[in-house]
Amino acid sequence: MAKAKTPRWGWALTGSGHFFKESLEIIRGLEDVDLFVSKAAAEVVRMYKQELTLPKSARVFRDTTASAAPVGAFYYGTYHTLVVAPATSNTVAKCVFGISDNLATNVFAQAGKCRVPSIVFACDTAPELETEAPKGVVKVYPRRIDLDNTERLKAFEATQVVETLDELRDAVARRQRELAHG
Repeated sequence: MAKAKTPRWGWALTGSGHFFKESLEIIRGLEDVDLFVSKAAAEVVRMYKQELTLPKSARVFRDTTASAAPVGAFYYGTYHTLVVAPATSNTVAKCVFGISDNLATNVFAQAGKCRVPSIVFACDTAPELETEAPKGVVKVYPRRIDLDNTERLKAFEATQVVETLDELRDAVARRQRELAHG
């Protein structure tokens, strides 16, 4: 596989509904983006009745192979940035402990191994949160282990953990500016 002419955004969707619709809006504003849709994310798309209407340059990879075959593109300079948003506590825990057993956790691992900067929008970041469920807003109370894993992920090299939608927007915009000034 030859090196990509224009490196792309990689964006992994996990099974979280926390700011799911808003994350899709950010994706729609990007050019040259590849969307990695885990099996759980595909369920959330249906539960939240969302359409994956994306820019014409977007490509969608679904979690259909045991070895997460699409991750190989990270070896060849295809991606300049990986965004994992929104990221469930399950995804964060797997990333922290090096478990790569689905498309989202595999692309995170490969991004790290290939020194591709990552932005992770962790969902469980405070002892009490309001989040949108398919039938409306609900309160959730992340466990201590969930909060601890989010903190552990912040120590990973080339990984920026964001905790709010505004922080996600800012991180993506900052990365766009960095890339523009190359």
